[in-house]
Amino acid sequence: MNGGICLPEAVAFQNQLHPTPTAAILQAVKGGGGMGRHRAEQKLRSGCPVSLGLDIFGDKWTLLIVRDLMFNGKRHYREFLQSAEGISSNILADRLKLLLSEGIVTTADDPSHLQKVVYSLTEKGLALLPVLMQISAWSFEYRPVGQEYRNQPPLNLEQQMNELRRAHVPEETANS
Repeated sequence: MNGGICLPEAVAFQNQLHPTPTAAILQAVKGGGGMGRHRAEQKLRSGCPVSLGLDIFGDKWTLLIVRDLMFNGKRHYREFLQSAEGISSNILADRLKLLLSEGIVTTADDPSHLQKVVYSLTEKGLALLPVLMQISAWSFEYRPVGQEYRNQPPLNLEQQMNELRRAHVPEETANS
């Protein structure tokens, strides 16, 4: 099976099934990276798209930060620290540094407080929306999802993406 799920045929098949999300996923994970070792230092293990994605998202914290940006309205360092999962400050700092170096998030000065920055998703970060939605769908099928999440209406991918663009990349939305 030489590479299993990383076979080019499997990627081509996935592109036929879901061309836009797969293209977005591949765009989001393109370029390497890794936990604790950022892109410039990272030696890639392989060219497998799953492996390349795991170089960036291979721990629970990185996608939870993206989740908090997308769905929970968190934009400041202290807000991420208050997530239910209890990320430590050193891990949060490392993962934010990784997300910044990979171009998944950006920072801007907070106009309401000169010592704070506001984190925002880039287009590359927004391209992870289908990934998070698929992880969520899988969890609904196979994991004991809490009742508070079961009562939420399903998300419309296009509508959610437009809302996220308005919140995170407003200048690009205004120009389109």
